[in-house]
Amino acid sequence: MKLKINHLQHVGIPVTELEKGITFYESLGFKNVMTTTFLHGKSTGTVAMMQYKKKVVIELYQIPKKELAAIRARTQGNIDHIAFDVSDIDKTFAQLTKAGYTIAEPEPVFLPFWKKGCKYFNLIGPNKERLEFNQIL
Repeated sequence: MKLKINHLQHVGIPVTELEKGITFYESLGFKNVMTTTFLHGKSTGTVAMMQYKKKVVIELYQIPKKELAAIRARTQGNIDHIAFDVSDIDKTFAQLTKAGYTIAEPEPVFLPFWKKGCKYFNLIGPNKERLEFNQIL
């Protein structure tokens, strides 16, 4: 089978406080391009599509608090991190550190991946999601 996948469409992240998630991603330069509701069982959830330029979309969704245990109890389908490609890892690290974001590493980490390696660091979001910023060298 040959699938034709054009690009990553979006990554969905369950959140406990949608407005807090929206504010966080807006502070990184994302724009809220759609907010709406959806049915989740017999309850209503809320979703916000956060877009960076025209290439990156993150779906933040909040289900009713009484149904959060089902999301937290998942044993499959977990995403470890979302990685963003950047042109200058050191500049990006400095900007986010200066702005007060929670960063997991004390400095960008080198890995011997790709032809000349890469450097990365992880920013920790308000729902403990890990956002990796990565530069292929």
